[in-house]
Amino acid sequence: MILVAGLGNMFCSDDAFGVSVIAELAKQSWPDHVEVQDFGIRGIHLAYQLLEPYELVVLVDAVQRGGPPGTVYVVEAEPDPEPGPEVSMDAHDLGPDAVLSLVPRLGGTLGKVVVVGCEPADIGTGIGLTPAVQDAVQTAARLVTDLVVGQRVREGTS
Repeated sequence: MILVAGLGNMFCSDDAFGVSVIAELAKQSWPDHVEVQDFGIRGIHLAYQLLEPYELVVLVDAVQRGGPPGTVYVVEAEPDPEPGPEVSMDAHDLGPDAVLSLVPRLGGTLGKVVVVGCEPADIGTGIGLTPAVQDAVQTAARLVTDLVVGQRVREGTS
C-alpha cells in the first residue's frame, strides 16, 4: 500500500500547498493500492493512519528551507524507529516531524517516507496560494506521480 498525504491549512495562504497538490492528484485515477488523501491540519488523524503498514508514504506540505518561494523539494525522511519525545496532542499544531515521531509512540512502524515540499512565500492568514507557490503545484503533482509509479516499478509490478 502507498499513502499520499497532503498537509496544510487552507486559511494560511501558502500553507495550503499540500492541500492544493492533493486536489490536483485527486483528478487522476489511482490503482487500489494507492490512497491519496487530504489531511489538512489533522495531524493526529494522519498519525493514526500511519499505523497501517504502508510500503511508501509521500507527505506533501509547505516546507521552509530557505530557498526562493516556489522551490520544490523532495526529501527522504529518516523517521526514528524509537518513540520520539512527547508531542502536543493539538491537532492544529502537529507538523510532519511531530506526526512521524508520534507513530512509534502509538505502536506503529514506518516504512519509506518521502516529503514533497514547497518553499512558501507567505503562510500568514489568507486564502489562496501566492503565484510562485501556485506555479509549483503541477510540478509537485508530477513528482508525486513519478514517486508512486517508480515505487511500483522497483517492486516489479505495474
